[in-house]
Amino acid sequence: MTPMELLKIVGEVLDRVGCERFTTGSVASMIYGEPRYTNDVDVVVRMNEAQARRVAEAFTGQDWYCSEDAAIGAVQHRSMFNIIHAPSGFKVDVMVASMSPHNASRFARCRLLTMADGRVERIASPEDVILKKLQFFNEGGGLKHSRDIASVVAMQGAHAIDWEYMQRWAEELGVTEGVRALKLEMLPPNAD
Repeated sequence: MTPMELLKIVGEVLDRVGCERFTTGSVASMIYGEPRYTNDVDVVVRMNEAQARRVAEAFTGQDWYCSEDAAIGAVQHRSMFNIIHAPSGFKVDVMVASMSPHNASRFARCRLLTMADGRVERIASPEDVILKKLQFFNEGGGLKHSRDIASVVAMQGAHAIDWEYMQRWAEELGVTEGVRALKLEMLPPNAD
């Protein structure tokens, strides 16, 4: 099982139970940037308790672990729960979105990308991937986040990044300095 195969399986269940979703995190940064190893998939969802129960029920048996209590708790507290594929050790972090304006913007700005197997996945925009990676880096995250950020900007092209969008959300997300420094590094003031 690869992370992309896991995304397909979990994504099909989330779609079947009617959860609006998008993929973010390391999988999104690899899609927009350079490949690297990851053992998890990050999915942001809009989900209610009934949907959480159905998702947990779909991932039972010896190959899967998903706590129904954790899934319902994530809906109630707008937090996260896991779906784990036991044989591979890969997991999906299912993040139940709060109703914040930034999350509304993230859902609205998703890109629809066709995967190698022909299915279409909703992927967080490059700017939203960068903003969340900056948050994780500020919270003490490792160098992988800064490498992912640099990779996304380099592969997408600094001029293709919507810097105004990122600056608009930077203060609310606590990454103003990170966005400013990234912009100066990747798009110097005298650059054409």
